[in-house]
Amino acid sequence: MDLIVTFIGTSASVPSAARGTSATLIARGGSRWLVDCGEGTQRQLLRSGLGLTDVDAVLLTHLHGDHFLGLPGMFKTYSLRGRERPLLLAGPDGLAGLMHTLQPVIGRLAFDVEVREVGPGVVLVDDGAEIRAFHTDHGVRSLGYALVEAPRPGAFDIDAARALGVTPGPLFGKLQRGEEVEARDGGVVHPDQVMGEARQGRTLVFSGDTRPCAATREAARGADLLVHESTFCHEDHARAVETRHSTAREAAALANEAGVALLALTHVSTRVHPREVRKEAEATFARTIVPRDFDQVEIPFRERGEPRLIAVQDRLGRGDRATASEAPATVPDTVL
Repeated sequence: MDLIVTFIGTSASVPSAARGTSATLIARGGSRWLVDCGEGTQRQLLRSGLGLTDVDAVLLTHLHGDHFLGLPGMFKTYSLRGRERPLLLAGPDGLAGLMHTLQPVIGRLAFDVEVREVGPGVVLVDDGAEIRAFHTDHGVRSLGYALVEAPRPGAFDIDAARALGVTPGPLFGKLQRGEEVEARDGGVVHPDQVMGEARQGRTLVFSGDTRPCAATREAARGADLLVHESTFCHEDHARAVETRHSTAREAAALANEAGVALLALTHVSTRVHPREVRKEAEATFARTIVPRDFDQVEIPFRERGEPRLIAVQDRLGRGDRATASEAPATVPDTVL
């Protein structure tokens, strides 16, 4: 089953010429989930080459505007296109009040939105996976999210099954589903005689806006991908503490302690150049990327390799983002 993360918006607080505000799309098999929905997310999705994806759920990390202002426009467009399938909107306490405030702006919709205020624990269940929320440290009610797949059955040993007298065909399938079968000589063959050890599922973790915290570290332990905010570099550490954000060095230290396979740094302030963010993080954790908008990370099953970055120019052949557009802004942004 394919598992791909697309970075829809990677800027902190305000958009730049190259980066939109916070939004990340998870595609797993036929399921689509959006983590945060900053201003202009529907247009970012269209620009990404994926189209305006009909997501199954939107998971808000917290209720600062740069993480939810894309909802009214996207919901309205869904309705105009005739969407009928319900959509789950989950987030921290206060979400129901926010949606009540936005109701006059959004108006009537052709589909139902299930507004669910959540805390730590399971938010939704997918085929063989769960999305779990955990508390983070941002000075307001805030959550991170972890996609955790269940272990998969081990590899099926065809030669061993044949040697035990199992007839190829439906009996093979029963063994792989954990059922006992009868061999040709009348004996019973148990699944553990022909199945290898269970294979660990994949784990993705999204920190949202936060100071480095134990809950994120525990959720990310052994994860295939940690998407962690990195609003500042170390020279602005005092500002990071004041605004309850993280520096690149701090995010990298957390990734190193958690033993993740790949760290992706997002929520990059216009105060700093992404190259400096990556350089600072790599000094602590080498397997670090600072994705641009529309870059993807593909996460294969672990026996098939490590997570890999797919740059948007490699996917779509784009060359329309000038290096100058990534330069720090002359006027510092106001970080939320």
